Amino acid sequence: MNLLRLMPVILSFLLLGAHFYRAGLLPLTLLSLAVLALLSLRKSWVPRLFQVLLVLGAIEWLRTLYVFAAMRIAWGEPWTRLALILGGVALLTALSGLVFQGRKLKARYSQ
Repeated sequence: MNLLRLMPVILSFLLLGAHFYRAGLLPLTLLSLAVLALLSLRKSWVPRLFQVLLVLGAIEWLRTLYVFAAMRIAWGEPWTRLALILGGVALLTALSGLVFQGRKLKARYSQ
């Protein structure tokens, strides 16, 4: 059941891994996937680590949004849909850290 509660976190890191892979950043791709193994640890520092990483991931999505939207604007192409999609992904990534505030996950990582 905790796996379902952690799905937003897992999805966020899979999306970040795909983003880094597309950019040709293999070390960051592997790190994005490998860090998910830490979710199996029942340590009190795990939620804080993931919350920090998710905020950094959201910042990366916002940086990507800025770069891609600026390129599209410079080329005279539409950019609104791109901004909505990447903004939504950034929001999902940032808000995914809130799953650790739930009672069940707090109990799991309270040791």
